Amino acid sequence: MKNNIDLQSLAEQLSCPNGDEGIEVGEQMSESNFGMTKMTIDHLQLQNQEQILELGHGNCKHLPYVLNQAQGLEYIGLELSQVMKNSAIMNNSDYLNSSIRFEIIMDERIHFYEKRFDKIFTVNTIYFWKNPKLFLSEIYRVLKFNGKFALTFAKKEFMETLPFIQFGFNLYTEDEVIKLLKSAKFSIEDTKTFSESVISKAGEKVEREYSIIIAKK
Repeated sequence: MKNNIDLQSLAEQLSCPNGDEGIEVGEQMSESNFGMTKMTIDHLQLQNQEQILELGHGNCKHLPYVLNQAQGLEYIGLELSQVMKNSAIMNNSDYLNSSIRFEIIMDERIHFYEKRFDKIFTVNTIYFWKNPKLFLSEIYRVLKFNGKFALTFAKKEFMETLPFIQFGFNLYTEDEVIKLLKSAKFSIEDTKTFSESVISKAGEKVEREYSIIIAKK
C-alpha cells in the first residue's frame, strides 16, 4: 500500500509539482527531459524576432538554449505549478524583462489574443491534459497563420513500462496524437522518432522512445 501511495504522490508531482518535493522533482524532470526539449527547440527552427510560447516549462533551465537560437526572441512560459514558475524565475533572473516572462495558466484556456505566437512547443505534458481537444483548439487559436506547434511526448509503449502511469496519466500513440491535431485543424508538417538513454524516476537506466510532431496552422 505504501508503495502505491508513493507512486501516486510521484505521479501527482510530475503532473503539477508543489512544495519542497516539487522543487526536487522539477530538477529531475529538467535533467531527464533536456534532451527531448533541446531536440524540440531545434526542430522549431526559431527565427529572429519571433514570439515563442512554451506550455509547461518546469524550472526552465533550458531558457538560455531557446534564446541562443535567434535574436530578439519574445518568450512566454505558461505553467500550472506556482512552484515551477518560481523556480523558473529564480533560474533565469538575468534574462527576465517585458519580452521574457513566466505566467500561470489556471485551466486549459490560453488567455492571449488570436494569432499571437509564431512558434509554440510543449514537452511531456500531453499525458495530463484533461480536455485535449479544447486545449489544442486554444493552441491553434493563438498561433499565427503558418505558425508551428511542436508537440513532444514519450511513446505509449515506453510509458506503459513505468510503474506510476496508472495514477492520472493519459497515454497516446503517435497516430492518436496526429488524429487529435488534425481534429483541431492542424496540418502535420513532420514527425520524428528518437531514442535516448535516461535515468527513470525510479533511478534505473531505461531506453526512452519519443516522438516530436511538428504541426502547422
